[in-house]
Amino acid sequence: MGFTKMSEDSAPKDKRAETGAGGGLPADMNIPADAGLDAMMPPPDKPTEKKPLTLEPAEPKKPAAAASAPKAAEKSEAEAAPSPTLQQGLPPGGDVKNKRIGDRLVEQGLISPDQLKVALYEKQRSPKLLGEILVDLGFISSATLSAFLAESTGLQQFDPKKTMLDPAALDLITKKDALKYQMLPVTLDREKNKAVFAMADPYDVVAIDKLRQVLPRGCAITTLVCPPEVLADTIHKSYGVTTSIDGILKELAGDAASAKINLETLSEDEAYSHPIVRLVNALVFEAVKMGASDLHFEPEENFIRLRFRVDGDLITAHTLHKEYWSGIAQRLKIMSEMNIADKLMPQDGRFNLNVGGREADFRVSSLPTVHGENIVLRVLDKSASIVPLNQLGFSEHNRKLIEKCLSRPEGIIIVTGPTGSGKTTTLYSMLNEVNTPDVNIQTLEDPVEYSLGLIRQTHVREGAGLTFAEGIKALLRQDPDIIFIGEVRDKVTAEQALKAAMTGHQVFTSLHTNDSFGAIPRLVDMGMQPGMLAGAIIAAFAQRLVRKLCPSCKVAKPATPEECKLLLYDQHGEPLDSDNPPTIYHPGGCPECGNVGYKGRIACVEILYMDEDMDNLIASGAHKSELKKLARTKGFKSMVDDGILKVYEGVTSLDSVVKTLNFADRM
Repeated sequence: MGFTKMSEDSAPKDKRAETGAGGGLPADMNIPADAGLDAMMPPPDKPTEKKPLTLEPAEPKKPAAAASAPKAAEKSEAEAAPSPTLQQGLPPGGDVKNKRIGDRLVEQGLISPDQLKVALYEKQRSPKLLGEILVDLGFISSATLSAFLAESTGLQQFDPKKTMLDPAALDLITKKDALKYQMLPVTLDREKNKAVFAMADPYDVVAIDKLRQVLPRGCAITTLVCPPEVLADTIHKSYGVTTSIDGILKELAGDAASAKINLETLSEDEAYSHPIVRLVNALVFEAVKMGASDLHFEPEENFIRLRFRVDGDLITAHTLHKEYWSGIAQRLKIMSEMNIADKLMPQDGRFNLNVGGREADFRVSSLPTVHGENIVLRVLDKSASIVPLNQLGFSEHNRKLIEKCLSRPEGIIIVTGPTGSGKTTTLYSMLNEVNTPDVNIQTLEDPVEYSLGLIRQTHVREGAGLTFAEGIKALLRQDPDIIFIGEVRDKVTAEQALKAAMTGHQVFTSLHTNDSFGAIPRLVDMGMQPGMLAGAIIAAFAQRLVRKLCPSCKVAKPATPEECKLLLYDQHGEPLDSDNPPTIYHPGGCPECGNVGYKGRIACVEILYMDEDMDNLIASGAHKSELKKLARTKGFKSMVDDGILKVYEGVTSLDSVVKTLNFADRM
């Protein structure tokens, strides 16, 4: 639906009235001093020859010729109705729905009643929206107005300084149309059929109609709010330079001096358009769009290798000339607030960006090598939602064990595995399962990777003295029922976590070990007594991520004799007959998976549940092999067992499982 505009033929012919000295109101406005804002409006029974604002279809139509009614009456009547641009989309309920933007600005103290009266009088003489008039008069800044509109409508603000634009999205509309309709493409996801646009007026139906014409049918549009002058400036910058990686590299090849300039000496506008800055932005954007978890910038003697870790595997994305490395490294260190002058010592930093409409945190590490600083970026996608437990791919055996673990009111649940094995995802999914209004959940994390409602999340800041150990002491004074500790790193943290578990709290944490049985000796190595561990641990998980086969192109084949040797048992646990091999699946290749045969990852999990027999064995200081022997008698399934089950189910391939898990005893 769209709104018609007033005919320009009805513009007032009289000159601007002079304003009085007191209160800034025009002299010809006879409004009593005690009158409310309704005094600005014409009487309800006053006739008017012009048609009121009406809804029309989205197709823009020419407005009908207006009669020569008084302009002020029409404008006042239009102002009495909610503004189609600024009032649509407000959350229902309360008085806000029926209040005009001016009244709400006054209520929040952003403008005074007198300033609103002046703006309303100016509104009678201008086709602009009230918000624009307030900005023009200097009563409110465009940034404040944009923030107010974003809060009122529930939309997110667009910050060009912390946002990377999708080069492919910029091709959707021309610069001329972007300026005309005051909108800027941020990202386009053709696979999910979604698009994000920054707009000065997110409810401009004419602009939305234009988007519908250029976007694929059924595309979901997300709009961000941005002040008009900021948006116009960003449009000029974005469309005035090349944003594709190949285009930027060609630009650098023709201007060798650009690669060697000191980026710190550039102004904000110069830095935005500098080819090295655009190159880094384009490379980071490409990595996030591909779903990379890590970016590796690796200088060699004569070139730079850039590799992305996608679904657990490193792939070479680009090979760049060595002369660009100084500028690229400097830009990355500026973004992550590192010391650009120090190239001989390891450094750590971090920064956050909105990458094509997705909030992402980047943890940055630099390490000096013989060919220059090696820089690695770890990507944490903050827009990723919590995956429910039943969608994580746990086997029926493991799902039942997890339910059993979560039903115990006190003790520690430990999830083990190397960095990037999905420990945090599993822990958050379990927390989400027990997250109800009748429990108090507190967390200590470094960093906070997901945001969960009802949960009080604390970011550990060791530089400021807030360590895991100190944080646990503080959490215990917050009357928690459930505590999540991001990682047990030292003896003090382990002691505090065990004390919390022994005082009636349910504790979730992670640990770096090779398997679930390694959690016990690792804690003992930290100084914990076996008798203290017995009865305090609910279960120890261990997991690894294996690549999932693309469901569109996976290929079924009988297992070879070598594969039968690795599988060892059939789906029912019986010894495998190589003369009657089972059918297993292999990667194929199609456009949906980029012709690699895999798409996404899934966890292979083992759960060591601690019952009374296991606790007695731990308290006696038993060896790891004794724990394994007892666990097998109780139906323990290892990560290898879980991985082979997923091979038989066609979820993953045997090659992927063998590459990730330990099959040495079957070779």
